Amino acid sequence: MGSQDILVVDDEIGIRELLSEILQDEGYSVALAENAETARKLRNQAQPRLVLLDIWMPDTDGVTLLKEWARNGQLTMPVIMMSGHATIDTAVEATRIGAMDFLEKPIGLQKLLAAVKRALTQQPDLQKVVANLARLGEAELIRELARVLDAAKQQGTPVMLLGEPGVGFEICARYLGGSNVPFIAPLSNDDIAVAPQELVNKASGGVLFLRDIAYLDRRAQAGLKNVLPKLDKARVKLVSASSKPLDALASGMDPELLHQLSQLIVPVPSLREHRDDIPPLAEAMLAEIVNSNKLGPRRFSLGALQLLAQQDWPGNIDELVNVVKSLALTSRDGEIDTAPVSRILSQFAPSGEAPITTSSNPAPLPMVDFALPLREARDQFEKYYLELHIEQTGGNMSRVAEKIGLERTHLYRKLKSLGIQVPKKNRGNDEE
Repeated sequence: MGSQDILVVDDEIGIRELLSEILQDEGYSVALAENAETARKLRNQAQPRLVLLDIWMPDTDGVTLLKEWARNGQLTMPVIMMSGHATIDTAVEATRIGAMDFLEKPIGLQKLLAAVKRALTQQPDLQKVVANLARLGEAELIRELARVLDAAKQQGTPVMLLGEPGVGFEICARYLGGSNVPFIAPLSNDDIAVAPQELVNKASGGVLFLRDIAYLDRRAQAGLKNVLPKLDKARVKLVSASSKPLDALASGMDPELLHQLSQLIVPVPSLREHRDDIPPLAEAMLAEIVNSNKLGPRRFSLGALQLLAQQDWPGNIDELVNVVKSLALTSRDGEIDTAPVSRILSQFAPSGEAPITTSSNPAPLPMVDFALPLREARDQFEKYYLELHIEQTGGNMSRVAEKIGLERTHLYRKLKSLGIQVPKKNRGNDEE
């Protein structure tokens, strides 16, 4: 897809083909995407001058995709939304996010061509498309990462991002590229080995991002090595990422290539190094997933957020996204408490056991809000404490009462006062 194309995103083949024919008759080159996934790939491969984006699609709706591009710093081209069933509120929301225009289906020929011409003669508001690192958190470690990346932006040398899998390499790479530039990220070794010069051409004036050089085979290394001298002329910033340390890379990589790629190294912190960011990140992820999947209202309880914050997250941001998405899609409307969180986390633990806090498995103290009055802070801690013991015993209240040294009738009164719901099916275990 060349830099002069219009990208049409619509799940209805008839509409895609009709729009393509009309636009090609007017002299435009057109690329077609039947869903959001394909649209993402085409958007990442090149810089379309304009996107015609349908709102209602089966995988991800157009408004959510628009938000994603805006958040990632990819809304560097005008976007015209299309729909036959959208409300005024939806059109207003799309415009607020960054859409330039809205066309109601069926789209009249003159209205379409006028909107396209108008969009192509206007420049996008660059203030809306500047990439940021908010999706990694707001801790001091992330602010320091931003400062280091800002300094790296000013250098012409290749940048290597080092860290654990899932720490957000691509987010950092997009931040290095800034706004309104091509971002090319080959998906396989073949893409690099067979046509490395084509990748450089597509990335001209922007960023060529290598997702994890720990997995570059010899053919890809050779192709990359051949085009390294041509990057400066094409004004391409090369950003590579590695989930392995430099000494581990040395055993499987051409020494000269490794030297070229590692001239400027930027470490990316793991999620457990800034645990305080986990609760707000999880809440933001949940809100986004609920909205994009048109789910009912869902929120994490304080205990659930505390449990998430205590995990080590070897898969970092990517793993947290997967856990939150699983919880969002499998939970009922309302509060998501510690029980479903613990069950999901147990599937990620190597032993398959729920990651519960015990005396032999110490974890950070519960995140009690110390600004609260004493009674409310105590209630906050007691709720967290009781929820964990209920989860540990599988909801057997007799065992909970025995473990915490509380008479069972008193325990039930305490649970009621704290608003903790115990599934009725578990009360049958009390006499075991």
